Amino acid sequence: MPRSDRPEPRPKPSAGHPEDALGLQTPIQRRDFLNGMRALGAAALAPGAVLGAGCASGQLAPEQVSTPPDTYPPRRTGMRGNHEGSYEVAHALARSRQRDFGTVQDAEGRYDLVVVGAGLSGLTAAFLYEQRHPGARILILDNHDDFGGHAKRNEFDVAGRTLIGYGGTQTFEAPEAYPRAVRRMLQDLGVDLATFETAYDKNFYRRNGLAGAIYFDEPTFGSSRLVRHDVAGFWSWLPLARGDSAEHAVAAMPLSAPARLQMLRLLTDRTSQFEHMSREARDAYLSSISYAEFLRRHMGITEPEVFAALAGLTTDSVADIEQTSAASAFLYATLPGVAVAGEPTENVFESAPYIHHFPDGMASLARLIVRRLIPSVAPGNSMEDVVTAPFDYARLDLAENAVRVRLNSTVIHVERHAGATRGGEEVSITYVCGGAAQRVRANRCILACNNRIIPALCPQLPAPQREALRGRVRAPLVYTNVALTNWRAFKELGVGAIAMPGGYHVNAMLDFPVSLGDYQFPESPDEPVLLHMERFFTYPEARLPPPQRFAVARNELLTTPFTTIERNVRAQLTSMLGPGGFDPARDIAGITVNRWSHGYAYSYDWMNDEYYDDWDDERYAHVVGRKPFGPIAIANSDADAIALFPNAAMQAYRAVEEIS
Repeated sequence: MPRSDRPEPRPKPSAGHPEDALGLQTPIQRRDFLNGMRALGAAALAPGAVLGAGCASGQLAPEQVSTPPDTYPPRRTGMRGNHEGSYEVAHALARSRQRDFGTVQDAEGRYDLVVVGAGLSGLTAAFLYEQRHPGARILILDNHDDFGGHAKRNEFDVAGRTLIGYGGTQTFEAPEAYPRAVRRMLQDLGVDLATFETAYDKNFYRRNGLAGAIYFDEPTFGSSRLVRHDVAGFWSWLPLARGDSAEHAVAAMPLSAPARLQMLRLLTDRTSQFEHMSREARDAYLSSISYAEFLRRHMGITEPEVFAALAGLTTDSVADIEQTSAASAFLYATLPGVAVAGEPTENVFESAPYIHHFPDGMASLARLIVRRLIPSVAPGNSMEDVVTAPFDYARLDLAENAVRVRLNSTVIHVERHAGATRGGEEVSITYVCGGAAQRVRANRCILACNNRIIPALCPQLPAPQREALRGRVRAPLVYTNVALTNWRAFKELGVGAIAMPGGYHVNAMLDFPVSLGDYQFPESPDEPVLLHMERFFTYPEARLPPPQRFAVARNELLTTPFTTIERNVRAQLTSMLGPGGFDPARDIAGITVNRWSHGYAYSYDWMNDEYYDDWDDERYAHVVGRKPFGPIAIANSDADAIALFPNAAMQAYRAVEEIS
C-alpha cells in the first residue's frame, strides 16, 4: 500500500527532550553497524554477495571455517528480526511477480528432505525426520541470517558482561497442557521443564519492591504521571510486588473527576454479572462483543479518558479495545473488569506460573535442535550449557554434514515433478543466495515458512488451497531490547513492568529474572540489565479489518527507520524514569529492534469470523491450506492458526507423518 494511502500513526514526539539530552549523539554498542547492514541489504540482490553463513561456506574445508566475531548474528544490533537483506527477494517474488532471478545453477546432489524455513516448526520437522530416518541427508533453507525464525536471540556486551535476551518467541507457555508428542521431543532434547522452578527467581520483583505500573504521557493525557498500580494485567504472568491501592492510584491519575470515578469503579468492582448464565453461554456472549462494548454495557464506562487509558493494553491481540473481543481481553490480557465477567482475579501466576523461559526465550530450544542435528556447531549436551555455548555458524553448512542449515537463502520456486524416487516423484527447490539462483533436488519437501508466500513458491497447488494460504495474513509487531548499564531508576520508582497506553511502545519490563547454567541474572540494581519493550499496531482511527490493518502496519514498519524507533525509546524512558534518576545518555548501552513485519499467525477474529466445534474442521482456511501435495507437506504455526510453539511443533509432526 502506498505510504500516502495509509492513516498516519500518532507520533509520540520527544517534546521537551532535546536530542543531546536524549543521548542520540552518544555512541552506543554497534549502532554504526546499522549502516553496514544497509549495504548488505542492497548487496543481497547483487551477484556474488555472501551474507554471513550460507551460500559459500559448504565449499570450505572444516579446518578453514569459523564465525568471525563481527558477523555473529545474535550480536548484531540495530534493526533485526526481518532485517534488511532477508525480505527483498521474497517481496520481488510475491509483490512484483518477478520470476527471473538469473541463470539457475544446479547445486550439490539430491537430498532426502529439504525444509523451507529454519524456525521452530522447520527445525522440529528436520529433527523428527532425522529420528525416523537416521543418516538422512537434510537441507534446511532460511532467508534470514540466523536460524530459529521468531525464536530470536539478542546479545549485548555491557561493561564486560554478556546480556542475553529474546527478540521473539518468549516461552514454553502452559507446558503442562502440551501434547504427549511435544513433551517427548523436549525430553529427547534434554529439556526438563522442572528446571525453571529454580532457574526463574520468583521472588525477584517482590524482594526489590517492583510493582506493575501505568504511565500517562503528556501528549495524550495533558500531563505526565507514573502511577504504581497494575492496570494492564501484568499480575497474571509476573509475580510482581503489590502496588498502590486502587483508590490511591486513581487519585494520582491525570484524569477528570468523572473519569476518575469511572476508573475507580472499573478497578474495584468485583460483582459478577453473569452468574445466571452457563459458562458456555457466557463465553459465547463475551466472544461476540468487543471489550469496549463490555465496558459500556456492563461497567457504565462513558468517559473518553478512561477508554484512552485502556486503548493499547490489549497488546498481543494487535487490535484496539473496539476490535478485541471481551473474551480475549479477559482470558488472555486479563484487563480490568475481569471479575465482573466472572473470571478469577487472584493467584493466577501461582496456579499457572509463567516461568518457563530460557534467558533468550525459545532461541535456546532452536539451538538445542541445531546442535543435535549438527553436533560440531557447538560444544555441550544439556539445556544448561546451551545458553552460553559458543555457536560456530560457519559449520552449519559444511559438505560433511548429513544435515545442513543454509542461511540467507530465499526460496523462490518449489516444483513437484516426476522422478526416480519412491512413489515416482521428486521435488526441485530453487532459491536465491548471494544474488545467485541455485536449485537442489529432494525426495521430499516440507514448507515450514510463512504460509502466505507458498502460493508464489508453489503455483502447482490447487486453486482453493492457494486461496486459503493467501489468507494467512500475519500480524506485525516490534520487540525492542534495550541494554541498560543499571536498573537503579526502576528500583527507586518501585516498578518492574510499565504499561504505556499513549506511547510508541505500549509496555516496558525488566527482563525475566532467569539464571541458567553459567548465565546469571543481575541481582544488584547497579548491574547491567535488559529492558524489553513492545509495539503493536491497532490504528483505532481507522476501523480496518485485520488483513487490511496488518497490511497498513507492515508498510509502516518497513518504512520506519531505526533512528525513529530509537528516538521514541529514549523519549519514553526519559519521561517515565527521569524522576528515578534515569539518564538516557548514560544508562543506555545498546538497542536492538526486532521488527516482525510478518509476526503472529492469524488466529481468526472471535467477533467476526466463523467458528466451528472442531479446530481441524475442513471449512477452516488453515486446514485447507495445509493439505499435502504429493511429496510436499506444509507446516508452521500458520497451519494451525495459533502462534505458539506446541502448535508449530505439532504441525511439523503432521507434515513429517504425511511424507514419511
